Amino acid sequence: MANVVVIGSQWGDEGKGKIVDWLSERADVVVRFQGGHNAGHTLVVAGVTYKLSLLPSGVVRPGKLSVIGNGVVLDPHALLQEIETVRGQGVDVGPHNLRIADRAVVILSLHRRLDQARELALGRLKIGTTGRGIGPAYEDKVARRAIRVGDLADPALVEAKLEALLHHHNALLRGLGMDPVDRQALLEELSAVAPMLLPYADATWKTLDQARRAGRRILFEGAQGTMLDVDHGTYPYVTSSNTVAGQAAAGSGMGPGALDYVLGITKAYTTRVGSGPFPTELDDEIGRGLGERGREFGTVTGRARRCGWFDAVLVRQSVTVNGIRGIALTKLDVLDGLDSLEVCVGYRLDGNLLDHLPASTSQQARVEPVYETLPGWSESTRGARSWADLPASAVKYIRRIEELIQAPVHLLSTSPERDDTVLVRDPFVD
Repeated sequence: MANVVVIGSQWGDEGKGKIVDWLSERADVVVRFQGGHNAGHTLVVAGVTYKLSLLPSGVVRPGKLSVIGNGVVLDPHALLQEIETVRGQGVDVGPHNLRIADRAVVILSLHRRLDQARELALGRLKIGTTGRGIGPAYEDKVARRAIRVGDLADPALVEAKLEALLHHHNALLRGLGMDPVDRQALLEELSAVAPMLLPYADATWKTLDQARRAGRRILFEGAQGTMLDVDHGTYPYVTSSNTVAGQAAAGSGMGPGALDYVLGITKAYTTRVGSGPFPTELDDEIGRGLGERGREFGTVTGRARRCGWFDAVLVRQSVTVNGIRGIALTKLDVLDGLDSLEVCVGYRLDGNLLDHLPASTSQQARVEPVYETLPGWSESTRGARSWADLPASAVKYIRRIEELIQAPVHLLSTSPERDDTVLVRDPFVD
């Protein structure tokens, strides 16, 4: 049986929640390996809707081990609140089924303050962050001044690390015209959450290695999407972590050899939240119609998503950098009723044709999509559970996408309901 990595192949919001839930039923261990509570999954299990941001999707299913890996930045207040919320929905959560890497970085209240202040100062040049302190926490991590989950067991160590951390951050806050952080108040804040968080702390790299050696199926769950990756995305309009499949190894403490199969979640059209280039964006009735039919609002932020045609160039790039072996195509039903569909097959820049999205921010903003027109369909695809249930034009659309992105469709989602899924190949069967 294979271990599976699930990543988004676009700008996030590809419908990973349903697919990850569908896969987590088949997995023994579910690992979250990057990001923070700035992204979310919506799961519907037995008619109950769960909105998760930090908790791995396996937590809502009994008998599964959920792991928050070292690549995650963790807001303890957000996590503890999320645990209480799902407990209120009847979910059993405790150290017996949830483990947190002792090497994971803690998001502090000062990170949120700094994040929001800097975004406000940028004005029209803002990145579009969620203001939850994710970026500043990752900055502290790479600057080697962060407080990690395991540190909370040693109050003297926390106090010493805060000294250096506040020396840096208070200078930044003063530069932004804000009051410095009260060191004692922050110490008390961390002291209060430590006894609630530490029971979950674990050397998760070792726990995962034991699970792998025992032949347990491991599902690695990514947040956001490839085009928000800090290296491979539309920089600087990206998140602060690596969202690509390779991060599943680094962010969990498992070697790359443990990653058997990469599944790219891919929406049948394209959306993005926040600022940044979007070559196929539709600022017209069709774009607004896609947003309304697809209910395109962020799980965490509630912000409306920008909508556009399917960008095969962008997804093909994601297939390459992630090593995607198959895709799960979602929200096909949102395209029902359109007379024709456009698919971006290339970019035009300064008179030249490109087969990839360039790295330069200015060039990304100037590329013009080259479209190929495909016939739409009037029949409904919603709820289809086999290829035979799909209109011929819908099948043609899917097959053309496979050709253009150079990856096969292994799962097809035709509604938010978990059973409305066409399985071509089970990712767990290598």
